[in-house]
Amino acid sequence: MMRHILPRSMGGQLLVMLLVALAISQGLSLFVFSDERDRAVRAALGYEAAGRAANVARLLDEAPATLRPNIVEAASSPLVRFWVDAVPEVDHASHSDPAVTGRLRDVLGDPDREILLEVHDRSSDLPGVDEVPPGMRRMHAAMLAERTGPLELAMSIRLTSGEWLNVRSMFHRPVGQWLPADIAALAIAAILVSLVAALTAVRVVRPMRALAVAAERAGRGEDQPQLPESGPSEVQETIRAFNLMQARLRRFVGDRTRMLAALGHDLRSPLTAMRLRLELIDEGEDRDRLMAMVDEMQMMAEATLAFARGDAESEATVEVDLPKMLRDLATSSDHASLIELDETLPSVVVRVRPVALRRALRNLIDNALRYGGRAEVSLERHEGDAIVAISDRGPGLPQDRLEAVFEPFHRLEASRSRETGGSGLGLSIARTILRAHGGDVTLENRDGGGLTATARLPA
Repeated sequence: MMRHILPRSMGGQLLVMLLVALAISQGLSLFVFSDERDRAVRAALGYEAAGRAANVARLLDEAPATLRPNIVEAASSPLVRFWVDAVPEVDHASHSDPAVTGRLRDVLGDPDREILLEVHDRSSDLPGVDEVPPGMRRMHAAMLAERTGPLELAMSIRLTSGEWLNVRSMFHRPVGQWLPADIAALAIAAILVSLVAALTAVRVVRPMRALAVAAERAGRGEDQPQLPESGPSEVQETIRAFNLMQARLRRFVGDRTRMLAALGHDLRSPLTAMRLRLELIDEGEDRDRLMAMVDEMQMMAEATLAFARGDAESEATVEVDLPKMLRDLATSSDHASLIELDETLPSVVVRVRPVALRRALRNLIDNALRYGGRAEVSLERHEGDAIVAISDRGPGLPQDRLEAVFEPFHRLEASRSRETGGSGLGLSIARTILRAHGGDVTLENRDGGGLTATARLPA
């Protein structure tokens, strides 16, 4: 499931995981500190209500008894109600907030004044909107819409006359809200995390992508320059190991090529000397037999050198129109009339060494002509690969020889004649060239008789 949800690129996965971690951390922070914020808001609102109640209590202490009803009525509102009674509205056993009661005593200037305090949740006791003065209706509508949590602060303050001033003050506080500051902080953090993830991804992904491209081209046999060692230390170590591996391979192939070139030169000299000596011998059956053996040895030496060297070490890799190459091979062949080319060849471009690839495809076509009499050539594109199928209607091969024929000097017929069986290196050279391009070639018997050689190349 995670493979389907997360982006495929390293940068995208890093960004998604960082943003998820950021969202979780911000959510936990909101959960942890929401209670602290609620307490702070309660304290602030309680201080304000306590200051107002203390001022009303001071007026009642100093005013004549006849003015008390007018003071209480003037101070009251739909959300704050004052009244004087002989008994306190708040139960003596209720919890009192020391901070709010301390605020009341400070405003009253009487540290020994008896004060009772309690807080109630009054979500269901709010008055209707019509009962609230116009200036307070917006706040009251928010309470009714349950976007805020209405609280009721109940206070009982003993007056100097011995009576009690009872107060019920309704106020609201935020409940589970994301304040603009929270949203802004989250947005800024997300932007910063995205920038960090993008920079990190570029620093890591760019050298890794360059390494992947270089490895893919090296698999096709292209000579790649050394990659710059950039990125984090782990990526640098990987690039350094790749550069070292490529240098060793280049040195190994160069040493082998020079050794085989020297071997070819050393073989040609005695073979040439043997040929000259045979020319001095009178014609006869022994001379002809020895001359044929020298020719075969010369052919095997040249074919072996071509097979090992590949004739492509110095050839540049270029982009080639594969259908055009197949048409050229079919029309330029000495047996063009025996080659049947599919007329609906798709457009496929491959990055190859053209001379080497032409040689590999020509070997496969010649093999079909030699053993099947005709060659049917088709091309298709499948999952990013170019698939060239070269088929014939010959006798086919036993199942256990479909791989053995790719071994050097493994011939399909028992004689050693070049006219009937070749040198036994055609399929080996074709497979070597195709594998050097990052592809391969396989053989399989056709239904109804014949053989199909399937050459695959990265498109």
